[in-house]
Amino acid sequence: MNSGTRGKLAVGRVKFFGRHRGEVNSSAFSPDGQRLLTASEDGCVYGWETQSGRLLWRLGGHKGPVRFCRFSPDGRLFASTSCDRTIRLWDAADAKCLQVLKGHQRSVETVSFSHDSKQLASGGWDKRVMLWEVQSGQVLRHFVGHRDSVQSSDFAPSSDCLATGSWDSTIRMWDLRAGTPGIFHQKLEGHRGNISCLCHSPSGLLASGSWDKTIHIWKPSTRSVLIQLKGHITWVKSIAFSPDEQQLASAGYSHMVKVWDCNTGKCTETLKGVLNVAHACAFMPDGKLLVSGAVD
Repeated sequence: MNSGTRGKLAVGRVKFFGRHRGEVNSSAFSPDGQRLLTASEDGCVYGWETQSGRLLWRLGGHKGPVRFCRFSPDGRLFASTSCDRTIRLWDAADAKCLQVLKGHQRSVETVSFSHDSKQLASGGWDKRVMLWEVQSGQVLRHFVGHRDSVQSSDFAPSSDCLATGSWDSTIRMWDLRAGTPGIFHQKLEGHRGNISCLCHSPSGLLASGSWDKTIHIWKPSTRSVLIQLKGHITWVKSIAFSPDEQQLASAGYSHMVKVWDCNTGKCTETLKGVLNVAHACAFMPDGKLLVSGAVD
């Protein structure tokens, strides 16, 4: 977190997406911000045009509520997870299901892509973390160590390390380099509630949001908390670094999204235009913060 000149933040409000047939569990922006995915309790994945709010597709296939969704960094794929214990990989161009990944024993709660989009990590209620090869759909490795459900995950920028957050209130950092054993090499402790979201910065800092209503920004190499952000009145649901790492956006189970100065820990803006629960927040390359979400 280096000091520097920060450009003026342009704030835009994303339209209300109101055609779900069940609660919205998760949402995710495409890398270019043009599309939005939403995962619904009704068992479907929805795709939307961000600016207009137009529904592009409503995808069935899962045999239970859809818990999480995420685009690949190259924008060519997206993944969805479900209580049906599967992960579905979809072609982002034509919204066609390419593969169904099976291996978890209980609900799959999180999924994340490596930065080259070639690997996929997943975690869920079975307390296990699984690493998959995207092209073949084969399991590469299993990671066991969390004592409770795994709810969040994110690859480090180098893709040599994977961070996972659990209901056991810990973050585990898994070494993904070839030849290393399938055990965690670091454990980050400090939260007093379930870890609900994780996000790496471009330089490798790690932010974590928790049911304890706080956000921690970590330097994983030293296991140290650089700064703690306090101000949410409910669980923290989603977090995102700005491209220059100077700011962090966070959304909670409330009608607001907060923007923080990462150097001082102060909340610089509170956006209260969200109709209901804000399920996703993201900084765009042009500096505009787009906020989405709502439970129908």
